Parts: sequence; C-alpha cells; structure tokens
Amino acid sequence: MTLLIKNGTLITASESFDADILIDGDTITQIGKNLKIENAETIDATGKLILPGGVDPHVHLDLPMFDTVSSDDHYTGHKAAAFGGTTTVMDFVVLEDRGFQYSVDIWLKKAEKAAIDYSFHMNLTQFNEKIAKQILSLREMGIQTLKVFTAYNGRLRLDDGSIFKALRIAKENGMLVMAHCENGDVIETLVGEALAKGHTTPEYHALTRPAWGAIESTLRMAAMAEQADSPVYIVHMNAGGEVDMLKYARERGVKVMGETCPQYLFFTIDDLRKPDGAKWICSPPMRTEKDNARLWEGLSDGVLQTIGTDHCPFFSDGSRPIVYEGSEVSIPGKELGKDDFTKIPNGLPGIQDRMPVMWTYGVRTGKLTANQFVAYNCTNPAKIFGLYPRKGALMEGSDADIVIWDPEKKVKYGVAHSHQRTDYNLYEGWELTGYPEKVFLRGKLIVDGDEWQGRRGGGRFLKRGEGEIL
Repeated sequence: MTLLIKNGTLITASESFDADILIDGDTITQIGKNLKIENAETIDATGKLILPGGVDPHVHLDLPMFDTVSSDDHYTGHKAAAFGGTTTVMDFVVLEDRGFQYSVDIWLKKAEKAAIDYSFHMNLTQFNEKIAKQILSLREMGIQTLKVFTAYNGRLRLDDGSIFKALRIAKENGMLVMAHCENGDVIETLVGEALAKGHTTPEYHALTRPAWGAIESTLRMAAMAEQADSPVYIVHMNAGGEVDMLKYARERGVKVMGETCPQYLFFTIDDLRKPDGAKWICSPPMRTEKDNARLWEGLSDGVLQTIGTDHCPFFSDGSRPIVYEGSEVSIPGKELGKDDFTKIPNGLPGIQDRMPVMWTYGVRTGKLTANQFVAYNCTNPAKIFGLYPRKGALMEGSDADIVIWDPEKKVKYGVAHSHQRTDYNLYEGWELTGYPEKVFLRGKLIVDGDEWQGRRGGGRFLKRGEGEIL
C-alpha cells in the first residue's frame, strides 16, 4: 500500500519543517513538499504535527512479582503504548538458572501476542565465570544490553566487583550496561528497623529508600564505568542529586547517560501518604518537589538523555474485576500489602501516559521544545539502543512508525481514557492538550482516534545493533 500524508509539520529531534511524507509498504520512501503520487491513499494533515513513533526504553510486561504478576502483558501493554503514540518498547528478561537462551525463549514466547515492535534487555542478576563467558551469546540473539542492580540484596544485586567485570565485558563486545542505582545495604537496614517499630504504611517504602542512596550509587556506577572505560546508562533517575552527579561525571568525560520517568517529575512522597498511597509505590520511590524541579532542569538543559516509563502496572484492588475488551479481568495487586509496605507490588502504569502528559506539561509549558520532546521520547532511545535510524526517525528508509499528533486536541485523562489494563491512573482528571490522532506501525494504521485497528501478533522482535553514546 502507498500512503501519502500531506500538509503536516514534521517534528524531529533537530528540526521542524512543513513537508509531505510518502509511505510505501513498511517504510518511508520520500519526504518533500508538494508531493504528487498517483493512486496513493492520501491523508490531509493540515494543522497537525507528524512525529516518529515513540520508543519506550524501559517497560516490564507480564513480570512476576511477589504473589502476582504485572497486569499488562505483551498485547495489552503494547496496545496501550500505541494509543499514547509509542510504537516500540523494550522489556527486561528475567535471568533464569538455566541460562540466557532459556530465559530469552521464555520472553519470546510471552511476546508472541505483541501488538507493536519490541526488543529486550537482559537482567544480569547472577555472575560467575560461566555466565561471563555466555554474555557474548546475547549479541547473537540481538540483545545488546545488560541491566545490573545495586539494590535488592540476595535477589537481584551484584557486588561491585561483578558489576565492574560486566562493564569490561560489555566494553569488549560493544554492549551497554544499564544500572538501577540505590544502596541495597542501607535499604535492608532501614526496612528492618521500620518493621520492628511497626511502621507498615506506604510512606515507609520511600523513607526506607533514601535519595542519598540513589545519588551515591549513581556516582559510584559512573566511577566504575570510567575505570572500566565502558559506557553506562542509569535507569529511572528520580533524585535531583542524581542529575548533579550525571552532570559532574559527563563534564569529566565519563560515558554515562541518564533516563528519567514522568512519575518522578510530578509526584512526591506526599502521594504515598494519601489513603490510597499504595498506588504510587514504585522503586525507586517518589521524592520531593525540589527533586521534581531539578529533574525538569535536567531535561530542559540537556543533562539527561531519555524519558522512559518503567511501566509495571498492578491493580489497586485486584479483588474487584475490571472489564477489558469485553471480558472481566482481575489480577492480585496492591492490596497484597495492605498491612505491610514491603508486600506491595512495586510498579506503576505509564506506557500510554508518557507522551501525552509530557507534551502538555513539558512542551506546552515551555519546559521542553517540541524537538527535545521527540529526542527524549523517540530518537535518543533508538540511537542509544541500536535501533536508529530504523526507529525513532522520520527519514527516507526508516520504518513508517508515524504519529499524526493533534496539538490542540483536549482530553480529560484518566482510567476511562486509558487502555492500560489496570483499575487506576496516576493522572486521573488531568486536562491534556495535544494527543495522537492516528498511529502507524510500519505503515499500517493501528490507532485511529479512539479506534483500535492493531492486532495480537502484529509486532516484531527487533534484533539490535551497537548503539551510540550520547
């Protein structure tokens, strides 16, 4: 099929310009003014913006946690992503004892229902000589990234020596280490003390995970990366001090990159103190208004590189079913920790919310330019993770992942508007201006206003090449 989108304003990470865009099959084949193509289906995008499909570098779908599982799978989460303008997502594979290939095969099986394009990162939560020798096999599977943790003692955390070795292996093989930065030892001590004193309410999730642990761990990861001469990518930066550490390290030539998420720009520990505070529990936790402000500065000033979501939703009350695509669904959720904050599943919905919320409260408020919006949500993730210019770009030869964005469309947002498979939304009742009108995946219309035209199995697994250091 040949499709011509006319009279729109194309927004890229570096420029904005009026042009027509021609799609033939899966790809963009021509960009220019006043294109005239015989027998092409034509869409008039006058007054609309043309964006590359969003690339979310950080999601958790169908993830087992505690006595439940995250409530969006690789169909429902992908569908929600598409309604928010995102056409590519990157999920994290849980490393099983039987090795990398076995673990990846489990996730590929889960993702057979994928509705948009996707790739994987590998959680590196075990390390020994045997695992070290197998890391290179991930490249053959198209996985270029390893995620390490400086928290979750006894479960996910590696010691610093193992992280340093992983950084060296990554450097030797053109791979990238991603890092969850908190101080696991401090957390374990504070959690034990809180429970011993009978402090079980949601706010103690934040009080036992201090911001200084994230700050010092971020600098420590940057220092290890410099000593290994290897790049590192800090996920879900949540504290203002982390922006300071990122700036400090980058100014000294350290190849360190940083991601933040919308929840850390808008919410604080005070949200955990609400009667329904469990809804806001994620790891790392919400901080303070000063942290919100410094993270915004990090985006405005270009200190940070990407905006992900860390989408990992759970029902607020999994004992009460919701209706999703005509069927009742109930999955145990936040109520599991009603008497103990350590048993509340850690995670939030956000995969659909990211781009519409960031447009209204970032671009329309002047905190971000439209080009920065595209850089953080589309182009930079594609570059860092080895998908550019196939993804995250409006270029001849790129996949025709395209969003026709109505900058004036007004939406009263919330759970009723969202396609995330859960029973609440962080942005309930927020007034948004600017929203996707049509979303194309490789030239196929998958979202048309409020209508879903995508399908289970319509997404493709993306084998990634070596990414860029931004």
